[in-house]
Amino acid sequence: MSKDTIANLLTYIRNADTNKKRTVRIPYTNITESIVKILLREGFIENTRKHRESSKYFLVLTLRHRRNRKGPDRTVLNLKRISRPGLRVYSNYQRIPRILGGMGIVILSTSRGIMTDREARLDGIGGEILCYIW
Repeated sequence: MSKDTIANLLTYIRNADTNKKRTVRIPYTNITESIVKILLREGFIENTRKHRESSKYFLVLTLRHRRNRKGPDRTVLNLKRISRPGLRVYSNYQRIPRILGGMGIVILSTSRGIMTDREARLDGIGGEILCYIW
């Protein structure tokens, strides 16, 4: 297991979505909790809850599924990690990319916490681009 908790979070969700799993359990950190709250607020996942198992905390996510998916390439979620430990990617608020013309979201780490691209543009602050979700 790597030290990149954001990449681990995205990989857990992507693998569960590809295998058509209804729930996925991820290790709890403050960063993963913030990203999961954004995913819940934006409607990419249905529900989340905090679970404790022998002094370790986990987040249990309930994924949103479509009924008529066929083939391995018909996933509901597309997640892409942008900034990584070997190459950090920063942007000011004017140059934050728009994903699918505003249909997807960009998650940023700013001086005011982790937020979406729309919130960062409204506040007029930039930051580190963590990931794209569409």
